[in-house]
Amino acid sequence: MALVKASNTEIQAFISTYHCWSVENNKLHREYIFNDFVQAFGFMTEAALISESTNHHPEWFNVYKKVTVDLTTHEAGGITERDFSLAMKMEEIASKK
Repeated sequence: MALVKASNTEIQAFISTYHCWSVENNKLHREYIFNDFVQAFGFMTEAALISESTNHHPEWFNVYKKVTVDLTTHEAGGITERDFSLAMKMEEIASKK
């Protein structure tokens, strides 16, 4: 995928489709709340396997049933299509939990 920073228009278009995502500190940001720790950990496990297979890894943090995710493409110095793609995959995973 391209390592070109997304425009503000592209970022806003993504956020208008995926309302739970926002931009914080120039990164795509989302907090997921699951029913319990096992569900949160299951989400992280599935997302980790996808992240590793695409060599694009999230910045994330987990406490009990909450997973906080920040996405940015360090090589491009900001949000790129890689971040949108990973965010969409995370949404698919979370929708099954």
